[in-house]
Amino acid sequence: MEKDSTSGRKGGRPYQGQDLTKGRGAQYNPTNPFLKNDYVVEHLEGVDEPWQMKATTQFFTEFPKTIVNEVDSADLGLVYSMNPYQGCEHGCIYCYARNTHAYWGLGAGVDFEQKIIIKENAPQVLRAQLEHPRWVVRPIMLAGNTDCYQPIEAKKKITRQLLEVLLQYRHPVSMITKNALILRDLDLLKELHQHNLVHVSISITTLDEALRQKLEPRTSTGAKRLQVVKALTEAGIPVNVMVAPIIPGLNDHEVPAILEASAAAGALSAAYTIVRLNGAIGETFEDWIHKAYPDRAPKVLDQIKACHGGSLNDSQFGRRMTGEGRWAETIKSLFKVSMHKYFKGRSMPPYDLTAFTPRSGKQLTMF
Repeated sequence: MEKDSTSGRKGGRPYQGQDLTKGRGAQYNPTNPFLKNDYVVEHLEGVDEPWQMKATTQFFTEFPKTIVNEVDSADLGLVYSMNPYQGCEHGCIYCYARNTHAYWGLGAGVDFEQKIIIKENAPQVLRAQLEHPRWVVRPIMLAGNTDCYQPIEAKKKITRQLLEVLLQYRHPVSMITKNALILRDLDLLKELHQHNLVHVSISITTLDEALRQKLEPRTSTGAKRLQVVKALTEAGIPVNVMVAPIIPGLNDHEVPAILEASAAAGALSAAYTIVRLNGAIGETFEDWIHKAYPDRAPKVLDQIKACHGGSLNDSQFGRRMTGEGRWAETIKSLFKVSMHKYFKGRSMPPYDLTAFTPRSGKQLTMF
């Protein structure tokens, strides 16, 4: 695997004068703190050849020993997460998972979108983990890091294979995606639902198509995601909508419209998070906002900081997801009022954690 970090940063904001590259979220790679060497542009005035972003996506194969990871978070509770891919072609500029690409010797910016690691043996490893005699049943988030229905899934079908294993073992699963490709697996989702083993969350960040094309360039449109909510609901699948992340100055005003449309499509619940730009994501987002919305950049950045005690990021459990301060309280109130108006009396059904059937005949559950 390549060990480079292609960066346009040599002090100050990279490529300040360049236009936004269409079809990509991040516009460059921030410096990888784990690497000694870095590609840079020495002369922004044009003495050097301008660094060109490669249009093609590269894929790498990985064979992990484990695929399900335990997550013990004060914000999420005690759950499992499972990620068949590392990196994501969707290119969402705000994605918190970008930082994890640095551990692979890659960049959190364009590398995250263009260099995708495929975990080919994920279904086999999942089966082995479910057969472990000390396995404890609780819902598995598919996926907790990158989208399990990103474009390469149409070809590789690893997510579908994972669902087949979970169905065979009658194991509960919580799915989250912003790609309409999930409807390909409606047959498996229906069977899982028959045993009360599946919840689906559809992430709807904006209904403004112009904003989506810049913010989440390779995702399904907001309108298409609402169609997915409707199709899943009509099939009996319980659906939650994630209005996430809410970015002050960009999409916060859309909260009532998104919740109204989601409820009309049949969603049973909704939740939100306020954007937090941890690690290298702060760099890539700041570069992006100055190129995508130069007139709004200072306002957006100031309002994000106002939600996190003056910083673009807050890692404190309990407040990092919803923020603090006047702007955060305004968003919280708007969301609460909208939920009361459109989702009153709705809720997601419980999982059946007793249906698990390991081939070994032994099982443990949380309860």
